[in-house]
Amino acid sequence: MENQNTEYKESWRDEYIKWICGFANANGGIMYIGIDDKGKVKGILEAKKLAEDLPNKVKDILGVLVDVNIKTESGKNYLEIITDAYPYPVNYKGSYFYRSGATNQELKGAALDKFLLRKQGLKWDGTPEPYTKAADLSDAAFDLFKERASETERFDENIQHDNSQDLLEKLNLIAPDGNLKKAGVLLFHPKPDKLFTGSTTKIGFFRSDDDLAFQDEVKGPLIEQAEKVIDLLLTKYLKAQITYYGLQRKESYPVPPAALREAVLNAIVHKDYASGIPIQISVYDNKLVVWNEGELPENWTVAKLKVKHPSRPYNPDIANAFFRAGLIESWGRGTIKILNEAKTAKIPIPVFKYDDNGFYVIFNFEEVNVEQRVLELIQINSKTTALKMAEELNVTDRTIKRTLKNLQENKIIARVGNNRSGEWKIL
Repeated sequence: MENQNTEYKESWRDEYIKWICGFANANGGIMYIGIDDKGKVKGILEAKKLAEDLPNKVKDILGVLVDVNIKTESGKNYLEIITDAYPYPVNYKGSYFYRSGATNQELKGAALDKFLLRKQGLKWDGTPEPYTKAADLSDAAFDLFKERASETERFDENIQHDNSQDLLEKLNLIAPDGNLKKAGVLLFHPKPDKLFTGSTTKIGFFRSDDDLAFQDEVKGPLIEQAEKVIDLLLTKYLKAQITYYGLQRKESYPVPPAALREAVLNAIVHKDYASGIPIQISVYDNKLVVWNEGELPENWTVAKLKVKHPSRPYNPDIANAFFRAGLIESWGRGTIKILNEAKTAKIPIPVFKYDDNGFYVIFNFEEVNVEQRVLELIQINSKTTALKMAEELNVTDRTIKRTLKNLQENKIIARVGNNRSGEWKIL
């Protein structure tokens, strides 16, 4: 069957050189001529002449070399065209094609820009932004960076005496042409969204997917934006989560602050800022979703994020500045820390999701809400029953029984007396 590295064609057409172009720009591959899309050999006429003509035709149009071999099965000849992956961009009459899965895609716009940069060994955040200089940047953002970096051992001791230009040079945020790198603008410009659309974070509280109750948009330098987003989430969007231990009122978040922090920082560091789409954080009664328009490194899967893995930031220069400021680790531990913090807080394990739309971190905290509500009901009436709790909270008996068991095992509540005439006690 056709896949990332295999393509079948029943006969030859010169336009199929586009597919060879796609293989050359991706990971290489093999095209078979004379085989249908189900893998059945149909055979072709003049196989020898095609085998002689195709290498020169492909070289003249694409500038790449291919191996063309004649194969035979059941007396039928077919061609095998082997294309290697090329380290530089290959175009077909001015257009760039790329093999993705079993399809051959023409690259345009942001996708083409990203492809061309990757072939040059460059990242978007490391390219120069014309007509920008240190004087355009925010002193407050630099002061915040100095404050955070001075609390770590990841920057030299003289940081407080460095001026803006010194810091930019030490962070490698000056491009060879003298302009700022895009990362420098995003990190320290007072209004980076004026230069790069979508370099903001949108937060919304939803009653349902189509019922937005209220929202905020956080703008400004990324070095400031990160802290503002986390503070806003903890003080406005998640502050209503209350638990009671006896008569003591305790504020507890359905998402551990350390895990939330890692998820937000992960989104900022790995976002595709060329996309023009803001980071979006959606808060519901039972979950919080952090989404960004980003992509995993090639050949990576979500499963790899759940175990120790190398650090491969989508924006290396932004990641370096965040690391120097002590905001992130450099060893790919962010996603693992999210999982560990959730386990420690005994909340449902966060879900990592990656698809064509981007990357999601989903915190489900419905079970935490049930625990909180159960404690509130016990506070009101210590003799309430599991059945009454299930009816009051509109959940199943099984959910209530599991919740009560968890609360007892964690020594938050205890049962005094028998099941019929006893009562609950908050420890």
